[in-house]
Amino acid sequence: MSSLATMALHEYQATGRPNLMATIQREAPLNPSTGDIEGRGSGSDLFRAVVLGAMAGGMGWGIRGQYGHETGAMIAGVLIGFVAVLLFIPRAPSLRGARAVALTAVGIAFGGSMTYGQTIGLTHSPLLVGNWAVLRWGMLGLFLKGGIWFGFAGTFLGIGLGGKRWRPLEMLALLVAMMGLIVVGMRVLNQPFDPAHRILPPLYFSFDWYWQPNAGPELKPRPEVWGGLLFALAGLTAYAQWVRGDRLARNMTGVGFLAGGLGFPLGQCIQAFYGWNRELFQSGAWQTVATYTNWWNMMETTFGAIGGGGLALGLWWNRRLISDDPAEDEVSITPPWEFAMVAAHLILLVGAEFSLIPGLSPFLEFGTCMAVLALPGIVGGRYWPYLFSLPIVAVPIAGKTLLALAYKEQVLSRPLGWGLLVVIPLGLALAVALQLVRRGRAGQPAVRFAATGLLLTTWLYFSLNFAFFRWPWPWAEWTKRTPNALIFAVCAVGLTVAALRMPRSTAGSAVRE
Repeated sequence: MSSLATMALHEYQATGRPNLMATIQREAPLNPSTGDIEGRGSGSDLFRAVVLGAMAGGMGWGIRGQYGHETGAMIAGVLIGFVAVLLFIPRAPSLRGARAVALTAVGIAFGGSMTYGQTIGLTHSPLLVGNWAVLRWGMLGLFLKGGIWFGFAGTFLGIGLGGKRWRPLEMLALLVAMMGLIVVGMRVLNQPFDPAHRILPPLYFSFDWYWQPNAGPELKPRPEVWGGLLFALAGLTAYAQWVRGDRLARNMTGVGFLAGGLGFPLGQCIQAFYGWNRELFQSGAWQTVATYTNWWNMMETTFGAIGGGGLALGLWWNRRLISDDPAEDEVSITPPWEFAMVAAHLILLVGAEFSLIPGLSPFLEFGTCMAVLALPGIVGGRYWPYLFSLPIVAVPIAGKTLLALAYKEQVLSRPLGWGLLVVIPLGLALAVALQLVRRGRAGQPAVRFAATGLLLTTWLYFSLNFAFFRWPWPWAEWTKRTPNALIFAVCAVGLTVAALRMPRSTAGSAVRE
């Protein structure tokens, strides 16, 4: 029997008459501003969730394009995670919200192991324009790869919001099993691969002599790993469903796969349209559009917006499976072990990302390797979720911005670059993370945590990317980066308004029935 029906029965037994409205008001209080029952999941809630999810995903994924695969993708994961916590588990403990954000960031990084540049090339390369068969094949490859990418994001977002208790050793064992599945999946779907003898897998979505039979060794096909990740995603989903009974994680896998599977090819349609119709952009207004459009970044922004909006739609659709139980989450890793694990993760991350330590490249090549310390720490620690969501994800982004502006080019002096692009943003992120840990232990709800985190990360990544774009102010001379910078600014303002209003809004305290 539902809690609402049980309370109605108790009301009847106590008073001798049913008083369903009083019961409803105690179980689901009326919103004084609208007179509606709170948390009923109205159409306005759905619209708000999808728009904010699209803003977080579009801005995050558009910025990701400047910073690379796994670590860059975490920007979108963090922003989408904060929006999800803000909207769907406002009353939950702060720690649970932090874990959901960090898990989403880790999950969305897994797909960064895939190569996709040549898959995109199949749909708009000048040598292949006009070949509808190769266009369809390339779009199929993007559907598959985009689905895998956001499928992992959906699974881990579902794990973070579903209320099931996942433990550190369990996560570690699951990662080991997933690594085995990656090896098996690559052998089954991504082999044989012998470009020297023009032998490629039957299901291959990069440059292939099948599409360009007259090409020579300059074709340079890339090894693909999507088969291994597909096997790992299937194994993770099966475990969540059949072993843990986590229906939200299972459902969000499908939602994420569909959202990413649609988002990648639909985003690429913009770039492919330009590639297939270049003569249209030789004069008039279309020429002006082409002059100031970064087609690749527009594709990425659209992909992220559809992916993020799709994940938000899926959460709204599955909102009854979301848990915002106000009970405190369990902590099973002591702080000394947590900080030792954080230090080890940072050494591996920085050493691999910036080639400071030889032999560490596999740490970034597969998300499962990068998550070996992160996932157990996130589900078992108190500090890990906050530190990962804020300063740890920001470390490679700040470092790459510094390299671009103070080392590869002398846009800023190195001392100034270190101060403005590394010390200040990372110091601020660390200070806020530690403050949020303290407030979480004092009982701060997830909605306050998410509002603070969303504000900080929105403007942190917007600012770093704006500097990476060489400060394309709209009143200055426009470049190909200006339109995307304006889109990101609109998204940043929208996310800021949500972060400022949601904690104060009674109607915004929940969007679930």
